Amino acid sequence: MRKRRVGNSDMDLTALGFGAWAIGGGGWAFAWGSQDDAQSIEAIQRAVDSGINWIDTAAVYGLGHSEEVVAQALEGRDKRPYIFTKCGLVWDDQGKVRRSLKADSVRRECEASLRRLKVDAIDLYQVHWPVDSGAELEEGWTALAELQRQGKVRWLGVSNFDVSQLERVQRIAPVTSLQPKYSLIHRDIEDVLLPYCLEQGIGVIVYSPMASGLLTGAMTRQRIQTMPADDWRRGNADFQEPKLSHHLALVERMREVGARHGRSPGEVAIAWVLRKRAVTAAIVGARSAKQVDGFIQAGDFRLTSEEVREVEEALGSGSAMAPGGIYA
Repeated sequence: MRKRRVGNSDMDLTALGFGAWAIGGGGWAFAWGSQDDAQSIEAIQRAVDSGINWIDTAAVYGLGHSEEVVAQALEGRDKRPYIFTKCGLVWDDQGKVRRSLKADSVRRECEASLRRLKVDAIDLYQVHWPVDSGAELEEGWTALAELQRQGKVRWLGVSNFDVSQLERVQRIAPVTSLQPKYSLIHRDIEDVLLPYCLEQGIGVIVYSPMASGLLTGAMTRQRIQTMPADDWRRGNADFQEPKLSHHLALVERMREVGARHGRSPGEVAIAWVLRKRAVTAAIVGARSAKQVDGFIQAGDFRLTSEEVREVEEALGSGSAMAPGGIYA
């Protein structure tokens, strides 16, 4: 699998990374339903054995459980992948999640993640979501910069930031990477954020390239109707009408494009986000080794410019660009 250097770091990342959101399990606000830890561990190990060299998790996934499962999966391995996690979403005894970037909160989160992950340093420590207060945003980023100086984290990143927020924290300490949502049906970052990151040398690690399973080719109306009550996708507008019919029609066009290469719609979706020069790599979640096997080859799959245009026309975007510009 091809690799790219992320931002100002010394890390060369495989085009795909393992996303550990869903393996946090059920019982919290943004769960994907219950999850078998043994299957999660097998999925992580399959991903690493297949060449993926980084794992992305967060403290809030499963209220700490995802980080614990990642540690279990990597226990005893001489060579481990890079481990990325996040701070800024904290929870109380009742599991209610809120945003906080107060310095003491950031420090507590870091120590807790180090313990759960069983590592001496976090390779990339990211702010999960910005807070409304600019002063608190700066306070949190200053605390992260201090953690970096202490050697507890190696590189600093952000997630879900806009340009103004990036510029604000950049004045305090360099931003290695931005982690935004990006897929065929979520393209808000294309006009401003991606060009800005390319210009500033900030790596872009996109999440949900398959739109949380919607673009995999395996999602159906029946499957959505039978999702567990604690699967956050049940209440998401992308999985409901009137959007759902449009998205499923898009998947069928992606299926046609992928079939020419023996590829799935999900692999087409991943290849589509990786086509841009500004995108360093993509996070792809999995809950089983079988799911890993289904996407692992997507990191080396390239769409032609004509196929990109074909898929985007099915979307109704009409925004396909000629090779060059910010496209790889």
